[in-house]
Amino acid sequence: MDEVEDVEIGPCLNSRYLRLQRVHFTQNGARKYWDFMKTHDSVSILIFNTTRECFILVKQFRPAVYMCECARQGMLPDDETTADDSSQLGKLLPASAGITYELCSGIVDKPGLSLQQIAKEEVLEECGYDVPVESLQKITSYRSGVGVTGSKHTMFYVEVSDDLHIGPGGGQADEGELIEVIHLPVKDWQTFVFDECIPKTAGVSFAFMWFHSSNAPRLQASKCRVSPSC
Repeated sequence: MDEVEDVEIGPCLNSRYLRLQRVHFTQNGARKYWDFMKTHDSVSILIFNTTRECFILVKQFRPAVYMCECARQGMLPDDETTADDSSQLGKLLPASAGITYELCSGIVDKPGLSLQQIAKEEVLEECGYDVPVESLQKITSYRSGVGVTGSKHTMFYVEVSDDLHIGPGGGQADEGELIEVIHLPVKDWQTFVFDECIPKTAGVSFAFMWFHSSNAPRLQASKCRVSPSC
């Protein structure tokens, strides 16, 4: 995860995940068009470990984040790459420029599986916890990337304990995933959310805020019922 070498940028011709398309339409009498990418819907899961009182996050290298940061710092060629061109880039930024902290997540690409079943698989693959499908609580669904993809994202919440941890996680190596599992103490959530030096997705911040408005009071009350010191 720490090294990026032999960076080459070129056209995306036959992607398994994206389809670049253009829609033409008439709105209020005016003819318009918009370019968009057709992609998969997705799920994410806020995981709270009750044994350790911490959130389980994933940390990984995101090539799109890395390349956007390189572009922002003027390290990419000015000319757009054509369908027939590719460019070998010189030494760019360290790999850390593309690292992000995220919720456990995955795309919806398995016909016949419910969103909860897909979420269950992602929790096991990425974080190593075997959770019952029925323990996954839906938080909400919303649209992500509305200017480019418009795909639907569904967020879940699940509580785990150390006895449910049966594997190392880390993602699917054969799919190119290289994931580090992060344990964030629940008491540190605000520092984490508002520290701009920690690269994170908006979903993480939203999920933490949801947790502390909806679930933290319940967990605290449950804790007090078993602790005479409350």
